[in-house]
Amino acid sequence: MWEIYDKLIEGIPESWTAESIARGSAFSYVKSQGGVGLGGLVNYDMRMPLYTKNLEGLPLREVAQCIKSWNFYEASVGLAAINAYYNCPEIARSSGVPLGESRHVEDRIYDPFIMSQNEIRGRKVTVIGHFPFIETLFQPICDMRVIAGEVPVEGDYPFSAAEYLLPDSEYVYIGSSCFLEKTLPRLLELSCNAVKVTLVGPSTTLAPVLFEYGVHDLSGYVVKDADRAMRMVRGAENGKIYSTGQKVSLRR
Repeated sequence: MWEIYDKLIEGIPESWTAESIARGSAFSYVKSQGGVGLGGLVNYDMRMPLYTKNLEGLPLREVAQCIKSWNFYEASVGLAAINAYYNCPEIARSSGVPLGESRHVEDRIYDPFIMSQNEIRGRKVTVIGHFPFIETLFQPICDMRVIAGEVPVEGDYPFSAAEYLLPDSEYVYIGSSCFLEKTLPRLLELSCNAVKVTLVGPSTTLAPVLFEYGVHDLSGYVVKDADRAMRMVRGAENGKIYSTGQKVSLRR
């Protein structure tokens, strides 16, 4: 079950180091070389962390190992470390991510839910996690089933329904918190019959290796203003994290 995680970690060069690390209420932040990675948070943990030492200055690969922690706060730092490499502008471009030069690009262009409204029309669609405006964008045009995220909404299916709903879903959207919770490998197995599987969220890792596991579209985020993103994560500046860079999409 660790195969996906091991491949992501092994792809990080040994020479990269975790220069600065922060964790706020919504995201973890890791900066390395020219890249900043974000890791979403779930607001609970039940296990002690694996590491109690200072992680700043360590090889990025070592910090990325935190993704395997069952302490989800620590795992969030591990995901941010992985993304500091794969979502770095230079690496993302080399992977084929279309990335503009300006610091901020209109969100609608790469919003996965807006951009896929035509292709899902009349289809059976399952969304893992309750995303903002999903009822407005999807419910009128497709057979939409939402599996509850961290905060369930009336009408959502419980997470256990994934075993039953995903195998006959034509389009599947999986929130990037599934990286943290280690549910991603199983959700991808269950989605093997889907026409299209999309990973969604600012913590989505823009790594082409994920295409080997049935993902068709990586809908993620590239931070371009590292200092501002750090201030927002620390709470020194209020605003939307999406104002610090560009939503992007990497398709198979």
